[in-house]
Amino acid sequence: MELLGNLWLGLQVAGEPITLAYCFFGVFLGTVVGVLPGIGALAAISLLLPLTYHMTPAAAIIMLAGVYYGAQYGGSTASILLNLPGTPSSAVTCLDGYPLAKKGKAGLALFVTTIASLAGAMSGLVLLVLFSPLIAEIGLKFGPAEFFSMMVLGLVAASSMTAGSPAKGLCMVVFGLLLGMVGTDVNSGVARFSFDVPELTDGINLVALAMGLFGVAEVVRSINSADLNRKLEKVSLASMMPTRAELKTTVKPMARGSALGAALGALPGVGPSIAAFMAYAIEKKVAKDPSRFGQGAIEGITAPESANNAAAQTAFVPSLSLGIPGDAVMAIMLGALIIHGIQPGPMLITEQPALFWGLIMSFAIGNIMLVVLNLPTIGLWVALLRIPFAWMYPAILVFVALGVYSVNNNTFDIYSVAVLGVMGYALMVLRFEPAPLLLGYILGPMLEEYLRRGLLLSRGDPMVFVTRPISATLLACTAAMLMWAIWSTVRKSIKAKRELEVAEQLSS
Repeated sequence: MELLGNLWLGLQVAGEPITLAYCFFGVFLGTVVGVLPGIGALAAISLLLPLTYHMTPAAAIIMLAGVYYGAQYGGSTASILLNLPGTPSSAVTCLDGYPLAKKGKAGLALFVTTIASLAGAMSGLVLLVLFSPLIAEIGLKFGPAEFFSMMVLGLVAASSMTAGSPAKGLCMVVFGLLLGMVGTDVNSGVARFSFDVPELTDGINLVALAMGLFGVAEVVRSINSADLNRKLEKVSLASMMPTRAELKTTVKPMARGSALGAALGALPGVGPSIAAFMAYAIEKKVAKDPSRFGQGAIEGITAPESANNAAAQTAFVPSLSLGIPGDAVMAIMLGALIIHGIQPGPMLITEQPALFWGLIMSFAIGNIMLVVLNLPTIGLWVALLRIPFAWMYPAILVFVALGVYSVNNNTFDIYSVAVLGVMGYALMVLRFEPAPLLLGYILGPMLEEYLRRGLLLSRGDPMVFVTRPISATLLACTAAMLMWAIWSTVRKSIKAKRELEVAEQLSS
């Protein structure tokens, strides 16, 4: 009965006409920035942040959240039609979505991704409703040692579960931690690694780092790899309907992707991108014919799409209940709450029930809006994507520059995003995934703060991190994950060596 009462309270907040209008504006804008490659939810939310000063806290966070999960829907459109991921988490959709489009099944792919996105989002919403109060209650038992161990687990999870080499993922996490050390030390007040540059005393701009690694780098990569002669076909509503056999094929991958994404999204530091790649990898493992993947397998788009949308919903669990942002977008949304005088954390649900449950119910309303918005307007997004690349990419770079400049009104940030964009492109060429770097940068300063605080409370005794039960459990999970990553790397190396030996014997 208490849960029903909370849901009714949330429905009253989310159902107010002005809140519904802001929710629709958020999901519509999120779809647009998801469709247009290189912009992303991060730049859109940065641009909208000043607008929230004149809004109620509930309307502000509902609108920004709409942009966030709306971009997950729109990101798949460009991935399928142009092989250009609109968001980092939709990059895996390119692997099978674009081949389907080339086979003349673009409509089918777009329809299936919309349904999978809705299924994943609703699954994540159910988990959010059922377990957020429990997580908040557990969060009250967390001290500095537990928060430190949980962040270590999140960072290792982000590194060992990447699509590429776990060793490369770990290197990127460490690089992100090093970048997070740039700026003023919280304890001593001394500037570290700022190289006497005044703008770096506050650290590297989070928005500049994210837009450089993903926005600018993705634009440069897309310019070099885009199919400039690609002619988009007209997508009719009739061509979008799957056959009974195709629909049956999507059910189990959708369920597995939703469950995985909902679980991973609730972990600090593991966002929609990791969930999507993991879901794709699992589907490839369980498939009877893995060779179909990369050639236009429907499971290759339904599983990751349901996973990244489920993770986008449950990413609010650590952000709101524990005050730990899972990614850069969540960090900015927490900043929006703090601007309104609301402190995210375990007390948020009890102190701000109208805000929390209003946000929860807005997820259900917003996702239904997205389905109604996406299915009939596929033709609109196709028309937008017909803009010549020579016009599109300069416009994207202008939007990126505006988004970065609007945060601090400082031209230094525009120069920073240019330098970071070059670095991001170099990392792409070397096949280093930038997502773990960004998460290392976000969680690094908090990791250091909780480490120091835990050592201060224990008077310098490091055993506090292994003698407290919750902290010890989290560190044990971290160790197991590292061992699995090392074992998988060694196993791949041995397998490759054996295959080489067999090839040499056959050739001789």
